[in-house]
Amino acid sequence: MLKAKILFVGPSESGKTVLANFLTESSDITEYNPTQGVRILEFENLHVTSNNKGAGCEFELWDCGGDPKFESCWPALMKDAHGVVIVFNADMPSHLKELEMWYSCFVQQQLLQDTQCLLIAHHKPGSGSDRGSLSLSPPLNRLRLVHSNLEDDPEEIRLEFIKYLKSVVSSVSESRDREEMSIMT
Repeated sequence: MLKAKILFVGPSESGKTVLANFLTESSDITEYNPTQGVRILEFENLHVTSNNKGAGCEFELWDCGGDPKFESCWPALMKDAHGVVIVFNADMPSHLKELEMWYSCFVQQQLLQDTQCLLIAHHKPGSGSDRGSLSLSPPLNRLRLVHSNLEDDPEEIRLEFIKYLKSVVSSVSESRDREEMSIMT
């Protein structure tokens, strides 16, 4: 069974842990408690398959603390990652300014494809969730951007996340196939 490693990264207080718990159907955390370093959530998704045999895929979701004091740990967290989800609070202008740094560090420097990256503009409860168009500069404007609001429409983000997992599994399977072909030739 294919196992894929997905990183949840982004600025502190963007909602990474709440989203990670929701998407992996883990426990609900009601009070804010900054993630120290990383939390690893393992889950299976039967809707995502790596082949036509119908076996689901296993995932490790690495919920990474957004505090810059953990920057020295990032290279270890990034090792062997198959995908990166950058979560940010769209209502905080400082988060928008940080996006390029997160993208550069976790996607570009790891030579991941843009299809292996997902941007989530997380709207916290009571924020009014203005889904106005976010104007992102290149290269961020090439990435898939989804809005999440767990109060108004929780299923929408779940469906978008499953689509994202499918694209990651597809790229992992393709690169594995290429690797196997290169060994055989």
